[in-house]
Amino acid sequence: MNTLVAAPSLVKPSVGESTYRRIRSAIVFGALAPGQKLKLDHLRGEFGTSISTLRELLSRLASEGLVSAEGQKGFEVAQVSISNLAEIAEMRLFLEQHAIELSFAHGDLEWEGRVVAAHHKLSRIERALIGGTTVDPSEWKHYDYEFHHSLISACGSTELMEIHSDIYDKYLRYQMVVGIFRGKPAALEHAELLACAMDRKTDRARQILATHIRDCVEAIIARRALS
Repeated sequence: MNTLVAAPSLVKPSVGESTYRRIRSAIVFGALAPGQKLKLDHLRGEFGTSISTLRELLSRLASEGLVSAEGQKGFEVAQVSISNLAEIAEMRLFLEQHAIELSFAHGDLEWEGRVVAAHHKLSRIERALIGGTTVDPSEWKHYDYEFHHSLISACGSTELMEIHSDIYDKYLRYQMVVGIFRGKPAALEHAELLACAMDRKTDRARQILATHIRDCVEAIIARRALS
């Protein structure tokens, strides 16, 4: 699982893995902008890692679609586009709707507790954002991920959840690049998803999730920040 917004592991990562996560985080959270050249000498100085290791890590990120390899020209951060955003959003929706259906069918009391706890933390962050309080984007998105992850956590498929996590990060990159938070509508959708989970209203949850994701896509496009 590559997601950057899940709880950190207690196992200390290797230097290479740590560098991979730092570069990946910089891309997903927009510190490394779309189209930015990834010069190996500069990255070596910033991350304290050998050129050969950096090549390996950037190739790994290229296989994930977050970096573009330009042959002899080197590497750059993957570009963003409306068409790519739409594709990623629909893939997230497809995976998450299916996982919600499975999770609602199999979720037990422990699952309900995880969902309620995750929503409580997310709603606190959302109230702060709506009230104009400055919040670290990584903290906000950690709790957003935790809530959506909790909803599907009883689906019974590790593979499904790992694929969803990777797609979530790609979707998250667009939110961070454009700087989008829809405010009260998004918070109300999260509250409705919580209610649906408690009452096992699968069809309604699928509808809300479609609105939640597609309205965010429209808000991103409305910023006119993508080609």
